[in-house]
Amino acid sequence: MRIAIGIEYDGSAFWGWQTQPEGVTVQGVLESAIAHIAEHPVRLHAAGRTDTGVHALAQVAHFDTLTMRPQTAWVRGVNAYLPDSVRVLWAQPVPEEFHARFSATRRSYQYWLMNTPVAPAIQRLQLGWYHQPLSLQSMQQAIQYLLGEHDFSAFRASECQAKTPVKTMHEAYVVKEGDSFVFKFSADAFLHHQIRNMVGALIYVGNGKHPPEFIAELLNQRDRTLSPPTFSPNGLYLTAVQYDSRWCLPPTQRGLLQLR
Repeated sequence: MRIAIGIEYDGSAFWGWQTQPEGVTVQGVLESAIAHIAEHPVRLHAAGRTDTGVHALAQVAHFDTLTMRPQTAWVRGVNAYLPDSVRVLWAQPVPEEFHARFSATRRSYQYWLMNTPVAPAIQRLQLGWYHQPLSLQSMQQAIQYLLGEHDFSAFRASECQAKTPVKTMHEAYVVKEGDSFVFKFSADAFLHHQIRNMVGALIYVGNGKHPPEFIAELLNQRDRTLSPPTFSPNGLYLTAVQYDSRWCLPPTQRGLLQLR
């Protein structure tokens, strides 16, 4: 039997999603908790592998088991063995051909940036922070250049293992809410550190160091060394994973703000 689960987690205390020889990971604590209920080791496959410090409001994963349990056991039972920073939101049997990663058609992330002169003490690990004033209008103009199919090599980490840097960006926009900016990106898939690198470049536009056309120039140059530094992971959230309706999954989209 294949079980799909929806997951929320605060990535602050974890070395990312993927199990590693050293360090506590989200995948590691989840596999351990599920094994308590399944009474055998399990292997989780996720829609996306978030990095160290990155959070998720709507991660999706699946595992296989021969153990029969009510769906509540895969939620409340598993949660009883998890740290407070990780929660299973729902669980549902799915056909064996379903795959949390390969069946996904689109992924969405949001970045929460606090823009104040002094760094926040509260929620400091749940949001990014930048101290100089930022122009919403400039960043809104710049972010439009990211829409469509592009070679995103300028925003690709050197250790990225993706087969191709060409991705299709379906949504890219930024809004302001009080002292915060929220960036949203939706694409078929993302490169390693792509969003944090794009946010870093957009901030360089917002603070006046570069005009909005700077983003188009980076895309055309395809050179990571010409782009601004990678921005903090603290404010980055996986907020949605889209699947075909034939899988009949519970809602797989949540957001920081009610945007659009």
